[in-house]
Amino acid sequence: MFGDQGLDELKKKLDILKKEHRALDCEVEALHANGVMDQLKVVRLKKRKLYLKDEIMRLEDQLNPDIIA
Repeated sequence: MFGDQGLDELKKKLDILKKEHRALDCEVEALHANGVMDQLKVVRLKKRKLYLKDEIMRLEDQLNPDIIA
C-alpha cells in the first residue's frame, strides 16, 4: 500500500506525534504538581493531547490495518 519512503515518513510522523503527546502529558503533570491552576492553559493542553492521540491512532491504523479474513 505504501512505498518504503511513504512507510518511513508515516513512522517518523508517528514518532514525532508520540513525543509531542508525552511532552504535553509531562507539562500538564508539572502544572498540577506546582499548583498552577491556569484552567484555560490546562484545557488547551488537554485538547491538543486528545487531537494528537486521535492522529496517532489514525496513523497506527494506516500502518497496521485490521485484516478481516
